[in-house]
Amino acid sequence: MATEEIALGQAQELRRGTVVLACLALLRKPQYGYALLETLNDAGVTVDGNTLYPLLRRLEKQGLLTSEWNTDESRPRKFYRVSPEGSRVRTSLVREWQDLVASISRLTKESG
Repeated sequence: MATEEIALGQAQELRRGTVVLACLALLRKPQYGYALLETLNDAGVTVDGNTLYPLLRRLEKQGLLTSEWNTDESRPRKFYRVSPEGSRVRTSLVREWQDLVASISRLTKESG
């Protein structure tokens, strides 16, 4: 397997765990799934719909998100928003993320 292929696979693994944090951060304001998908991709957090929509349902089932249908437009859309529990989890994950970034930065400087 080529080095480039291996690096690409490993980069995907790194990103996979960040999607939950990114969703919890972005959904302070209600968004529907497709808009969230575009916002994530525009921000460089690459995710596809087949990953995002099941994730949103799982986070809602866990009580981290709430949702409601907007039927005011011609096409009904389900809007998601972070719940109070989701806000607490987001705060904890942000702290964990910052600690992890600091640790990895130290490790890469030491071994660089």
